[in-house]
This record gives sequence, structure tokens and C-alpha cells, in this order.
Amino acid sequence: MEKIVAILLLLSCLTYGQSIDTNSLEKNCLSCHQKQQIPSSLIYKRYLMKYSTNAEMEKAMFRYLEDPKKENSIMPPQFFLKFPMRKKVDLDEETLRSHIRMYLKKFDVKQYLILDK
Repeated sequence: MEKIVAILLLLSCLTYGQSIDTNSLEKNCLSCHQKQQIPSSLIYKRYLMKYSTNAEMEKAMFRYLEDPKKENSIMPPQFFLKFPMRKKVDLDEETLRSHIRMYLKKFDVKQYLILDK
């Protein structure tokens, strides 16, 4: 019985921790995207077309967010006429990487694919 309670407690802590991370992603990233009407799914698709794997997309996004310059962005120059250049992120490296992974998971097109068995 004690093992079951411990397992349930651990699962609830993990779920609570993940919801905190999701709230942090919303607060630190997606809220600005929504305010400025930056199309997150379009950005994801551009990264996917250029880098094709989540690991490579994560590296490229991290590089851009650590040093936001047009040279580090995959967006065309016209994008920056409509949307502002972002400021350097003030998150620590591990938190930033975690946010990038959550962002990639949220907009991953593979979750919408249905394969026949």
C-alpha cells in the first residue's frame, strides 16, 4: 500500500512539474508570440524544413535565442520588417533548452499524422 501511495505521489509531482514548465513556456515565449501575432507554427515549419530533426532544430533555436541576430535566424529579411527583433533571453541554459524542447513538442506536426497499421 505504501508503494502505491509513493508511486501516486511521484506521478502527481511529475505532472505538477510539467504543468509549471508549460505555464513558464506560455509566460516566457508564447505570450509574446500571441501578442505580436507571430505565427509559431510557421516558425516551427521553417525550422523543420531546414533542419529536419528535433536535435538540429533545438541547436539552431538555442543559437538564435542566445544571440538574436538576423544572421542566426532562419526567417527571411522581410520577416523583421513586420516583427521586431527579439532581445536576448534572460533564462539559464537548462531552462531555455527545456522551453525549446516543449515548444518543439507543442508544434510537432508528427502528432497529427495518422499511419495505417
